[in-house]
Formats: sequence, C-alpha cells, structure tokens
Amino acid sequence: FLSSLLQNFIGVLLHYVNPILPSCAKFSILLRQPMSKVLLSSIRVLLRGKAHAQLKITKSGERRTVKDDQYILDEKLLAWGKDKCEECESIPILPRGMHQFPFQFALPQSSLPCSLESKLCTIRYYIKVIIDIPYASSPQGIKYFTIIGPHIDCMEEKYLSALVGQDRKTTCCCCCRRGALALRITLDRTAYVCGENIRIRAHVENRQDVSVYINTRLTQHVEYFIEKGVLGESKALTCPVLEHKSPSIAPNSQGKYDSSLEQPIRLPVVPPTLIGVCRLIQIYYILKVCLEDEKGKDSLPMEFPLTVATLPYRVPNAAPPMVDYDFCSEHVEGGRYISPEFRLGQVYDGQATGENGEFAMEDDVILYRPVYVRIADRDRISQRYSKDIISLKRGGATKSGSDVTLTTTHEPNGKSVPNTTVNSSVEAVHELYSKTVQSEAEEPLLNVKI
Repeated sequence: FLSSLLQNFIGVLLHYVNPILPSCAKFSILLRQPMSKVLLSSIRVLLRGKAHAQLKITKSGERRTVKDDQYILDEKLLAWGKDKCEECESIPILPRGMHQFPFQFALPQSSLPCSLESKLCTIRYYIKVIIDIPYASSPQGIKYFTIIGPHIDCMEEKYLSALVGQDRKTTCCCCCRRGALALRITLDRTAYVCGENIRIRAHVENRQDVSVYINTRLTQHVEYFIEKGVLGESKALTCPVLEHKSPSIAPNSQGKYDSSLEQPIRLPVVPPTLIGVCRLIQIYYILKVCLEDEKGKDSLPMEFPLTVATLPYRVPNAAPPMVDYDFCSEHVEGGRYISPEFRLGQVYDGQATGENGEFAMEDDVILYRPVYVRIADRDRISQRYSKDIISLKRGGATKSGSDVTLTTTHEPNGKSVPNTTVNSSVEAVHELYSKTVQSEAEEPLLNVKI
C-alpha cells in the first residue's frame, strides 16, 4: 500500500543538458509532489560507470556461465538533506510543489572507454537518484548517458606518418614464367573518424593474361577477457566492416589508383579503438589490401593497422569539420545487439486492429542506445539548420499559460529560489562550419600497354 501511495504523490525526473558528456556532467532533479508535505531524510545522487562481461564456456562436459565486472566510475553526492552518518534530531519536511535540485559531476581526466552494448560485454554510464523516506521504500530514478571516449586525436604525430607496403609475385608453369604481379600501397595516415574517407593510393603492374582488382577490406577484431580461475577465460570475434573494389586493371598493363579520385571509401559508424582502457574488452581494426582476379582468388595480401579515433583530422588554417553523433552500424559489434531491458515492446490485448482482421505489428520502442562521433554530412547539416530556422519562426508566437511552470530551485548552499520556467519547443541552432576538402593532384587509374 505504501509503495503504491508513493507512486501517486512523488515523481522523480532526471534530465540533463547534453546526453553526450566528454568532460563534465551537468544534471538536475525535478521532484513533483502534488500532495501535502513529505518527510524526507535525504536525496542522494550516484554516478556509475560499469563494464560487465559474460561468457558461456564448456568444461568437462558441463556448460556454465562466467561473469566479471569492472567499475570505471563510482561517485556520490548529497543533493538535499543530511547524510545517514550524521545525527539528526528531526526529519526535514519538503513542502508541497515542484522542486529542482541542480548538481554536476566532474569526469576524470584519464581516458574513459566509450559506452558499448554487445551481447557478451556492456559498458554503461548512468546517474541514479535515491530519495530516502524513513517510513516506506525509497523511490529511485535512473538515467543512462553516453561517454565519447577514449581521447584519440587524428592529429597526433604517430597517426600522421604514412605507411607503405609493397610486394611482387611471379607465377610459373612447367619451369616457364607466365606473368608477374607487383603491388605498392600507400596509406596517408592511420587514424580516421567515422564518416571520413579512407585514402589509399596504389600502383599496380599486371603482366598476366587476366584482369585484376584492388580489393580493400576493413575488419573489426573484438577480444573479451575474464580474469577468473588460474588462466582466465577469453573469446575473440571478427566482424567485416566494409569491402571495396577498384576498377579493373587490364591484362599486360599497369596503373595507378587513388581512392579520393574514384569512389570514396567511407568509414561507417563503428565503436572507436579500445586498447588498454578496459580490462574486459579490446577492440581494434585491420585494413587488408590485396589483388583479386576474375575468379575471386587473392594475391599479394597486405595488412595495415587502422585506428578509429574520436577527434577528426583538421586542415591547417581552415575551419574544423562539423561533427555529429549517430548509432552504430548494425553489422558490427556494438550495433547489432540491444538489451531487452532497453526495449519497450507492445503487449497483445486480443484485439485485431489491422486491415483484413490482421493484428497490427508495431516496432519496439528503444529506450536507450549509445551513439558515436562521426563527420556530419552536408545534406544532414543543411536539413537540420532549416528545421531550426522554422522552429525559431514558430517560437516567436505568444506562449499560452499552460507552458508556464512554477518551480523551486534548491542551491547547494541550502537556499531555495522560486523561478518560472517556460517550456518551449524551440531547438538550439547549431553553428555551421564550412568544411574544406583537401585533394591532391593524383592521376586516376591508367591502363597503359607495356
């Protein structure tokens, strides 16, 4: 009875300024109390960052599940009232009305792993509010948010060094040379942000009787670790991220290829590289370039490490590129799994509401999914900018009385400040940066007879 009564007169709402928090988390609590005064001991706020891994293994014919946790963040603060350790003669009373308790957490300067959702491992960050009531169970509110990390900048010197690989091959038949293949690959830099074009330059010599293609594959490697037992448990997965084929190189010819002049190789939205920031999971990417003939046979394979960064490449003396945030691609780890606790599905009530007596099937409502940084598309920026202008024009009209809310803001020093909040649907206008595309004068793929 007390639990149902509390739900009727106390509501906790957590909202924050920005759901993507790279440096500092600023939140506020809205406490809605339509009934009379309430006895409250305190209002506590918890900031948690937790990595959880779970593997299913088989030992001695027995299948079991091993789990491991790592706490990345664990901070607490008191938003209102007194701590349980302090002696209190009387329980404070919170008057009737809507109260707001602003608070903030300073995130550590060390590199934090990004938010991640996969079937075998999750990295989650959340804010939890607990209202201590001495005579009933304590109401709680929880809000998940996304951390953009770790700090990987494409402008670091180690990522700006070019990588060059070359190899050659000669095929023989009955002690006679049939033809030779030679491939030289140049990767301008080794770190890219999602949405950027991966630039690959190649020089090919094809002295065989068949046409060949330059095949580029990017693979995601994910390794899970659980430090339990003598040796611990681990599991490795690989997921194809992208595959790209260049135009064909004719037999007995040579040519040059530049991906920036042909069809661009764009990096999809994937989780950033995680190496050495979380002991339960490790994510890295390998770029494989090879020659492929008409029968699908690979020759001269070469592998390059590629780092998925969180800060984009900036052209000197130019405006920085505009970044955006998007969900992970569904074909890699981090995007193809959504936890059941974040799905709000529809319940069958026995009524046929569709056409021809069929039951209407509605998609699940996703309560939370982590997002990752990417280079914003120009079309997407212009579309968002036009929507913001329209909303600003509509927001210029007079607001009705139902949009005005009286709240009480409780400052950390104990003062209560009444204020008026106007609820408006006007969105903030995003600043637009002109993106400068840097292209070098490279020759396209040439088919020159030898």
